[in-house]
Amino acid sequence: MTPRKKRMSAPPVPVPVSASDCIGALPDSLLQHVISFLPAQESVRTCVLARRWRHLWKSTRALRIVGLDGREPASVEDLRVFVDHLLMLRERTDLESVEMKFHSCSEGEVPYVSLWTRFALMCKVRALALEISHAYFYPDDLPLASRYLKTLDLYGLGLQKAFLDFAGCPVLEGLKMSECNISVDRMSSPSLKHLSITGCLSDLRCRLRISTPGLVSLKLDDFFGKTPFLENMELLQTACVSLGKSFSDVCMNYNSGVFCGDNKNGCVNCVLLGGISSAKHLELISESSKFIFTRDLKCCPTFSKLKTLLLSEYWCEAPDLDPLACILKKSPVLEKLTLQLFSKGPTHKVEMKGSYRPMEGPSAISEHLNIVEVKCNVVDEKILKVSKFLSAFNIRFGFL
Repeated sequence: MTPRKKRMSAPPVPVPVSASDCIGALPDSLLQHVISFLPAQESVRTCVLARRWRHLWKSTRALRIVGLDGREPASVEDLRVFVDHLLMLRERTDLESVEMKFHSCSEGEVPYVSLWTRFALMCKVRALALEISHAYFYPDDLPLASRYLKTLDLYGLGLQKAFLDFAGCPVLEGLKMSECNISVDRMSSPSLKHLSITGCLSDLRCRLRISTPGLVSLKLDDFFGKTPFLENMELLQTACVSLGKSFSDVCMNYNSGVFCGDNKNGCVNCVLLGGISSAKHLELISESSKFIFTRDLKCCPTFSKLKTLLLSEYWCEAPDLDPLACILKKSPVLEKLTLQLFSKGPTHKVEMKGSYRPMEGPSAISEHLNIVEVKCNVVDEKILKVSKFLSAFNIRFGFL
């Protein structure tokens, strides 16, 4: 074969495909998925890219109603006209997620946000997030009702009685409340599995009762007001309870070390520890000696499933370390104990590790305890006291 014929028979060199052609080759469903990550304003603007894009934004499966420029939240007043037109022109496509973030909302604008929330529920939204950055937003006091809502994320809301009645949300599994004002005496959900309450304020006149028998994970952090009463959570796996300086539990006789027994003051039955006694992994953190932990220990339940436990310095501050001794004796299958002592947060400079050595005869603590960690900034008299106390249970330490 001649060289010329060889050249003629050679395969053609592929021509590079432009980026626009690559995007144009994608199916509508994938393009809609991509633009659903954009703020709603930018999602709508894609209609000018080409004829094919003209109506894609109308049937995305997610809505992000945030600031006008997609970065900082705007006020409801700034977004009201846009959102009204957006929802009016959208197709009635089912929604996977809706995120609404606003800088502020005046009393006269509350009906608009409530209406937009109901619109999301009508579109069978599965994940709903609503955030008001400044001042509390009080939605209409009507119960949420949706057979599709699975996760709910609330920030900066004033929550009243009907709104936290989740009887009409049979598949709700995740609830996160941050910086909210909770003006109810009871919150219940038989389907809830994951609950996080952070920086929330409760009505000082009553104690919030939380009834979530199917809960798997719990986070209660920096709660303002009376400590919530936790009803039994038999399926609980993990719980992190951090009591800040703003808890408002008091007892007239507490200073003398005597509890009055008055249910009004919370001196009957466990408030916290009873509800979380089924947990397998538990963190109990307190910035200082707290009435509610001290009171709960008077009728301390048995943590029959507890495998790992993290405690802060409160549990080691009493002269005789009774709180620590009590919870160790009530944790018969404990495998790992971590003491985070006298350091700011989880940061520490010194770490001591030890383990339990079985003794002859019955043991006062779990025989399964094979890891004991003490994390601190410096080994001082308080740490040595804790070490000596644990040595009495035949726990031996070494430095890392």
